[in-house]
Amino acid sequence: MGRYTEAVCRLCRRENTKLFLKGDRCNMAKCPIETGRGIPGMHAAKRVKLSDYGKQFREKQRLKRMYGVREGQFRVFFDRARSARGNTGEMLLQSLEMRLDNLVFRLGMAPSRRAARQMVLHRHIRVNGRRAYTPSMVLKAGDAVQVKDAAKSREHARKALEATESRAPCSWLSVDRKECSGVVLHVPTREEIAPVVDEQLVVELCSKS
Repeated sequence: MGRYTEAVCRLCRRENTKLFLKGDRCNMAKCPIETGRGIPGMHAAKRVKLSDYGKQFREKQRLKRMYGVREGQFRVFFDRARSARGNTGEMLLQSLEMRLDNLVFRLGMAPSRRAARQMVLHRHIRVNGRRAYTPSMVLKAGDAVQVKDAAKSREHARKALEATESRAPCSWLSVDRKECSGVVLHVPTREEIAPVVDEQLVVELCSKS
């Protein structure tokens, strides 16, 4: 599957929940979820009750779309989580949360994960003082994320940080707004991640193949 280029609000409508794909717009009253717009498609109203497989599939799609990963990438993360010690569902969520593009978003340096991914690809971000340009790079506790010391890079980051100043910071991250940097204090727990998915249904589905 290639990169999704259609209106991202359709994805939120399809999953019937906010995936926070458009930054500030997701908190506005005109958000399609807030206005009550239903599932897209001319036959959406005729859809019958979901089967067990359908529920599992929708949970997987919701998780993939929230973090902006494609099917192949998602399978890699799931296989890693399944081979690791601990609860597979929790390990999967932790791996997705520790992706570099997600951390840039969580630190408030970008208004959305898509914007954070673009910042990484355009080489505005450094990890532990070194240039980083792989959005799927998985960090660990103690790693430091900084915006490159360039006027254009800092300007974009500061605008995003100002817009998210009222948002409560993640307890597992430390943010220095003045320096446009942050540190991963520890790997987040399931309670600290709190995504709007049932990861156990995702594990049940992916374990079948």
